[in-house]
Amino acid sequence: MPRTLPSAQETVRILAGRRTRPMPGPPPGAGRALVKTIKALEGRFGHGADALQARWREIVGEDLARRTEPSKLIKSRTGDGSTLELRVEGPSAAIIQHRGPDILDRVNLFLGAGAVSRLRIVQGPLRGRVRRGGPAPARARRRPTGPIDAAAERALAADLEGFADGPLKAALTRLGREIMRDAAKNA
Repeated sequence: MPRTLPSAQETVRILAGRRTRPMPGPPPGAGRALVKTIKALEGRFGHGADALQARWREIVGEDLARRTEPSKLIKSRTGDGSTLELRVEGPSAAIIQHRGPDILDRVNLFLGAGAVSRLRIVQGPLRGRVRRGGPAPARARRRPTGPIDAAAERALAADLEGFADGPLKAALTRLGREIMRDAAKNA
């Protein structure tokens, strides 16, 4: 037996008698929705390279922090400790490699026992080089310049007469004066 559909008036009467569900509210913000997940992941996997970067001076000390910076933590596939990649400035790599066990011990104190098992040293300029009110970098000391003999000064001027006035002649004059000072000092 075929069933007939209600008419428009019957439909209005049926819908007026039924309660409808309220519209759902907007979804929570992404940050609020991810708080539990992020806390669980942080508890499971630890802090990461950003936490090391923020407290690197406290972890390794002032001397090593001037020469190094943590680049990234590479998680091991076998479940062993991670590998810490350190960016090292210039020839300091040999010093850092020698002090590697100490650095590993200090990093593991911060991240937890066995969190990092290896160091990987990458030579290059430090990226996060920000000065924070520390002492100014040491400037190269200029040697005190003393007077040179007037006869030697005239001889130098005569030797450089063929050169046109400019930066080359000024540099050669300074070089000649320094050579004469060193010769007078060693004589």
